[in-house]
Amino acid sequence: MPAIDLSRVTTVLSPKQIRSIVEALKTEQIGLWSGAVRSGKTIASLLTFLIAVSVAPDTGLIVMVGKTRETIERNLIEPLQSVALFGVLAKQVHHTRGATTATILGRTIHLIGANDVRAEDRIRGMTIALAYVDEATLLPRGFWMMLLSRLSVVGAKLFATTNPDGPAHWLRKDFILRKAEVGLQDWHFTLDDNPSLDPAYVERLKRQYVGLWFRRFVLGEWCLAEGAVYDMWDPDRHVVKELPVIDRWLSAGIDYGTTNPFAALILGLGHPEHDGARRLYLTHEWRWDSKHQRRALTDVEYSEKFRGWLGELPHPHFEAAKGIWPEWTVVDPSAASFVQQLHRDGLTPTLARNEVLDGIRTLSSLLARDLLRVHESCEGFINEIPGYSWDPDKAEKGEDAPIKADDHSLDGGRYGIHTTEALWRPHVQEGQAAA
Repeated sequence: MPAIDLSRVTTVLSPKQIRSIVEALKTEQIGLWSGAVRSGKTIASLLTFLIAVSVAPDTGLIVMVGKTRETIERNLIEPLQSVALFGVLAKQVHHTRGATTATILGRTIHLIGANDVRAEDRIRGMTIALAYVDEATLLPRGFWMMLLSRLSVVGAKLFATTNPDGPAHWLRKDFILRKAEVGLQDWHFTLDDNPSLDPAYVERLKRQYVGLWFRRFVLGEWCLAEGAVYDMWDPDRHVVKELPVIDRWLSAGIDYGTTNPFAALILGLGHPEHDGARRLYLTHEWRWDSKHQRRALTDVEYSEKFRGWLGELPHPHFEAAKGIWPEWTVVDPSAASFVQQLHRDGLTPTLARNEVLDGIRTLSSLLARDLLRVHESCEGFINEIPGYSWDPDKAEKGEDAPIKADDHSLDGGRYGIHTTEALWRPHVQEGQAAA
C-alpha cells in the first residue's frame, strides 16, 4: 500500500500536532495524546492512525476501541469521513452505521465497545497489530491490560487519546508516570494549541467550563476533585425575589425519598431580559422530610401531595390562575414504584438522566455563565448548595464523586435541568456583558 501524502489532507496542523505524528510513528508501543477538549489531539492521532493503517502488517488485526460503538462512530468514524478534515482520504473510509467493522484504506477495522470489564472477552484470543483507543480514561483498566497483551505482532502499536482525569487515575499512575518503563510516549495539549478554532469559540468554551472542568478540559491538567462542587455559586447573583415571565414550564425534577427527604423542583425558561439574556429558573420547590414531619409517606400519598401541590401553585403572572403543569415530570431513576404510581395517577413521568458528573458540569456551566437563577422560595436547594463538596477519600482513589449528604433538592434540580437539556439548550443565551 502506498504511503499517505499528507499534502492531500486539508486540516491545518500546528507544530505540536506535526511533532506528535512524527514521534508517534517511531514510538516503542504506546502513543498517548492527552489534554483539553477541542485542542487538536484527536485530529493528530487520527492522522497518525491512517498512516499506521497504510503500513500495518497483514498478520494481525486492526481495532478501534471506545466506550461504545456509538461513540466510536461519532468521535472517530464520522471525522475520518469528513472531506473538510481529511480531503480525499475521507473517501477511503467506509462504514455502515451499527456495523461492527469499518473499511479504512482497504483494511478491515474492528470496532469494539468497552464500557465494562466484560468487554475483555471481545478481544480475548485476538492477535492485534494496531489499536486506536478513544478516551482511554473511560475504559476499565482490565480491558486496557488485555488489549496490551494482544499486541503480539512485531512492531504492534497502540494509539490513544484522553481528556485528563484525577491524578490518581490508573492511566496516569501506572503508565504516564512510568512511561519510560512501559514504552509510552505522550503529548499534552491545551485548548490554545488548536490553530483551527475561532477565537470567539475558544473564549466561549473557557466560560462554559469552570472549576474542576476548566482545569481538566481547558488547561489539560490531571487535577484532584476537591473543595466545593459549585464554587461559582453566589447567592447575591443567583437567588432572586421576583421571577421574570416564564415562557415554558419545562420540568418538575423529583428526588424520591422515604427515610430521606423527598424533593421536587420546577424548572422554567424565562423570557429574554433587559440585558439580552435568556435564563433558566428554578421557580418552586416542595419537600417532605419524614424525620421532621415524623411520618413517612407511601407512594400513593406522595403522588397525591405532589399533584395537589402542582394544582394549587399560584401562577406568578396571572393572579386568578392556579396550577403549574410542567412539560416533563423527571423522576429519580431508582424510584421505580413511584414512577408506576404516577402513571396510574395520570402523569407521564420519565426517568432522569443520572450521569452525576455530566449533570454537575451542566449546572456548573449554567451558574458560571449566569444562565440559571433560583427563586428564594427554593430553600432546600439554596441551603444545600454551599456545602455540596467533593469526597476527598474517593478523590484520593481516583474517583470523582460528591459527598452523598444533604443533596436531595440539588439532585431534584439536577434531574430536571440535565434531563431536559435538549429542550432549553437552543434557547438560553448570555447577556450582552458576557457575550
